[in-house]
This record gives sequence, C-alpha cells and structure tokens, in this order.
Amino acid sequence: MTTFMPAVTVAAPDVRRRRHLPSWARIFLGGGALWAAAVVITFLTGNVNLVPTIILVGAFLVPVTFVSYAFQRADGILTPQKIFSAFLYGGVMGVLGASVLEAAFVHNTTIHGFLVVGLIEEGVKLTVLWLMARKLGRYTIRDGLVLGATVGFGFAAFESAGYAFQALFTQQGGLSLLNVVETELLRGVLTPFGHGLWTAVAGAALFAVAARRGKMRLRSWLVAGAYLLVSVLHALWDAAGLAAAWLTLHLTGSAMQRYDARNGIGVTATTGQVHLDAVLNLVLPALDALIGLAVITAVMVHVRRQERAASPIRVDGMP
Repeated sequence: MTTFMPAVTVAAPDVRRRRHLPSWARIFLGGGALWAAAVVITFLTGNVNLVPTIILVGAFLVPVTFVSYAFQRADGILTPQKIFSAFLYGGVMGVLGASVLEAAFVHNTTIHGFLVVGLIEEGVKLTVLWLMARKLGRYTIRDGLVLGATVGFGFAAFESAGYAFQALFTQQGGLSLLNVVETELLRGVLTPFGHGLWTAVAGAALFAVAARRGKMRLRSWLVAGAYLLVSVLHALWDAAGLAAAWLTLHLTGSAMQRYDARNGIGVTATTGQVHLDAVLNLVLPALDALIGLAVITAVMVHVRRQERAASPIRVDGMP
C-alpha cells in the first residue's frame, strides 16, 4: 500500500546578518551630532550654559574616536581599563608635565625653542607610556602602537580643550563662541596627524625592545631614535608658520625686506608673498604628516609580516 505524505514547505531561516556601524563610527557620528546640536542651540538662544559641553565634546570627540578604532585592533593584553587609564594619565600628566617644563626651559619661539618643546612634550608622553606599560605581561609592537596612540590622543584631547577655552575669550574681554567652534574644527582635522601619531611611533619602538628583552626599557638605541624622530616631527609641525615665513622671505624677499627682518623691523609683504606664505603654511604640515604616516605604515607592514610568519601553515586535509 502506498502512503502519500502531504508536502511540507519549511521556510529557510534568514541567515542574513544586519550590518552595524563599528563602535568608533557610532562614537564619531553620535558625538558629532550632539556637538553640532549644542553649538546651534547656543547660537540661537545665547545661553552660555552649553559652552563647557561644546568645549569638552569638541576636544574629546576625534581623540576618543581614534582610540576606539585602535583598541579594536589591539591584542587581548590591553583591557578597557588600561586604555582608559592611559588616555586619562596621558592627557593630565602630559599637559601638566609639559606646562611645567616648558615654563622653565622655553623662553622664545625660535626653531631652537620649538625643538625644545618637541623634546619636552614627547619625552613626557613617552614617560607616561612607560609607566602605563611596565607591568604588562606580554609586549607586541601592535600593542605598542595602540597604547602609544592612546597616550598621545589623551594629550591631544586635553590640549585641545585648553586651546578652545583660550579662544573663548576675546581681547576686548567678551566671549566668542565662533572662535571656539573654529578652533575645535581646525584641531579636529589636524589631531589624527599629531600627538597620537607621534606617540604611536614611540610606543612601537618601546614595545619592540620590550618584546625582545622581556622587560620595558627606555634605554635603547631604537627607543632613542624613535624619540628623536617624533620630537623633530613635532618641532617642525609647530614651527610650520615660522618656517613658511622664513622660506617666503628667502625665496622671494628683496634685500630691503631681509634687512628689515634681520633688524626686527616689520616687513611689508607683497600680495604674491602673502599667497606663497599661505600655501607653505598648508604644504609644510602636510609633508610632516606624510612622513609620520609613512613611518606608521612601515611599522604596520612589519607587524603584519611578523604575524604571518608566526601563524601556523595550514595544509588541506590537515587540522
């Protein structure tokens, strides 16, 4: 006897996964929307109660976004608590230490003065990084990049908050929200190419030495070389405006203009010189950033090669 079974249609489960934005993108978009809303409401109402929110959110938005992005690429040895501590101490101790040392040793805005500032600030951040990392159980170059960037971005966040607060007050004694917004937008664009980038390079060198020796050591030729490199990049970044004016004067200046500059007399620039100075003020920091990015890229290529070499070779049919 033949039995006929009714056909049963089983709906296939929907295995499609929803695509979610990564956490760093949600931080940036959500924080950016809140910052913009605070700015608009303050402009419309004239109520200054939101000014501290504008300063803090604007100063911390880009650094926190990049730290979140970097943390997702760290090894398991770096915990959220360690990242938070490095960001906080990198900002507070970095700005505090740099302020004290610069007040004691920096008295001019010459190229020499900018170099001293670079040495001081990068030295303070490197010291904070060493303090944060000296009790880790394992060291990799990847973690050095991440923790170094965290310390650097912490410094950048607190420094940006300070600059935004200074921009709030005008020379006439009033308050200028527009100056705050312009300052934070400009520093937000420049932040990824500054402190976080430089300290990430120093952190990679510090952890590379620690990975070989099994112990965190500041006294190493690799660490010293990285420290000097990022200090010079830092100094050249800060001195870009002065360097642009010097190059403009020496490339296009007349004998009278050079004489006035040597004797501290105000130089009257031509229209062409003003345009050249503006171009150089953009080109010089861009070249500085490209050098830093090239160093970071070379480090990351080296890290990936090491990781591929250390990974087991898989043969078909074998576990």
